[in-house]
Amino acid sequence: MTDRTLLVLCTGNICRSPMAQVILSRALPDWRVESAGLAALVGKPAAPEALQALGERSSDLSGFQARQVDEPMLRGAELVLVMTRDQKARVEEQYPWVCGRIFRLGQWDGLEIDDPFQRGLEAFQRSLALIENCVPAWAVRLRAPVNSSETRHV
Repeated sequence: MTDRTLLVLCTGNICRSPMAQVILSRALPDWRVESAGLAALVGKPAAPEALQALGERSSDLSGFQARQVDEPMLRGAELVLVMTRDQKARVEEQYPWVCGRIFRLGQWDGLEIDDPFQRGLEAFQRSLALIENCVPAWAVRLRAPVNSSETRHV
């Protein structure tokens, strides 16, 4: 198991961040990818539309349970990815020491990933497509070899 942990956050931890967790885990097999919510629906399963959207891509979220983000999770993560600028600002305000390790998933593409909650399957499919489009840029950066004389910049 790796000691490199990436934490993905969204609001309720039943839509975007669990979908991103699955996609990022596939793209970054050497990382432990976890997810949580800023206002998590603790203990709830992933939204049915998230299950269906991922199922269309042969991915599975069954058994998933939402978790509330907390300080130990943030401290244990080398990198934290959020869906929107507002989420980033909120986390940085509450946990200022996380600055420099928190970015938007759509950072490199200038994208925000809107919350599909209660907006139907098509909204989930759009959010998942955005997540899938954003992950390769992170995968390239996080797989890049680290030169011992240089600091890796994400």
